[in-house]
Amino acid sequence: MGLLARAALALPAGAMLAGAAPVRAEAPAAGAAPARAEAPAAGEVNLYTTREPGLIRPLLDAFTRSSGVKVNTVFVDKGLAERVAAEGARSAADVLMTVDIGNLIELVDRDLAQPVRSAVLEAAVPAPLRDAEGRWFSLSTRARLVYADPDLRDLAGLTYEDLADPKWKGKVCLRAGQHPYNTALIAAHLVRHGEERTEAWLRGLKANLARKAGGGDRDVARDIVADLCDLGLGNSYYIGLMRSGRGGPEQKTWGDGVQVVLPTFRGGGTHVNVSGAVVARSAPNRDNAVRLLEYLVSDEAQGLYARADYEYPVKPGAPLDPLLADLGVLSVDPTPLVEIARSRKAASLLVDKVGFDR
Repeated sequence: MGLLARAALALPAGAMLAGAAPVRAEAPAAGAAPARAEAPAAGEVNLYTTREPGLIRPLLDAFTRSSGVKVNTVFVDKGLAERVAAEGARSAADVLMTVDIGNLIELVDRDLAQPVRSAVLEAAVPAPLRDAEGRWFSLSTRARLVYADPDLRDLAGLTYEDLADPKWKGKVCLRAGQHPYNTALIAAHLVRHGEERTEAWLRGLKANLARKAGGGDRDVARDIVADLCDLGLGNSYYIGLMRSGRGGPEQKTWGDGVQVVLPTFRGGGTHVNVSGAVVARSAPNRDNAVRLLEYLVSDEAQGLYARADYEYPVKPGAPLDPLLADLGVLSVDPTPLVEIARSRKAASLLVDKVGFDR
């Protein structure tokens, strides 16, 4: 039977095939490791990923060159957890890679990940950026930064809490509060300060908006350059994309036209979100899956991450892209990512309660 035909067997009726990989036929007993219908194929690993193929292809090609292991990639635009759950024990997936801590936690909560003990991974990935039981590992981070008018002074030491100060009334631009980037930040505030203080902070932040919350992070930079507002929030990789010129000459003007501040929580650090991966529960090529994750936290791969998408490496001491290095030293907030992920629903309810996006 051909590879595509075998991969199709892993899908439920009506599902669409999005990639090719070997599969297995037997379902595992409850709580037990799944039985294999066929021996794992030697020298390959099957990656299901929500990350754009063009961004991670240089990393995967470098892994294959160094290890000889072929990477079969299946791009899943949406519904990664749903797809793997539907495939069940017949799933071909070895590694599941995604963006956002909430998506990683979902894979664990749905019993789609298996624990991994690896001295390499545990040495490279700081404890706050991985699961204590080895079920998920961060591979890169992106920081929630402040973009500001270059004429503003004395922004050193700016905190996220400061953005609700009435002195910024009518001067703040933000994308929607219900966007995952902002919901995660609000959830982090909720974990640190509790519901009452977070609601008050959100009301103050809304009162400071120069326009209705909306658009994207790059629109925040655009509107600062256009003198519609003085400061706002944006992710770190957008600064790299804009200032590098990869987004086009107009966006380069926006990126070059703002100053960037690494804000912190009071008594904490800068809020980050992550891209990461898990070893799939039914991985037919488990050893190669672990090898791939270990490679992705190597100095070489971490440097490739930084250059490919202007993301911060998780491995301490790994090289930064110069555009990120110029922003200053990133001190990651220690609030546990799992607690942030589990507080996002409450954060979303608060966004609606204060009418933030209205």
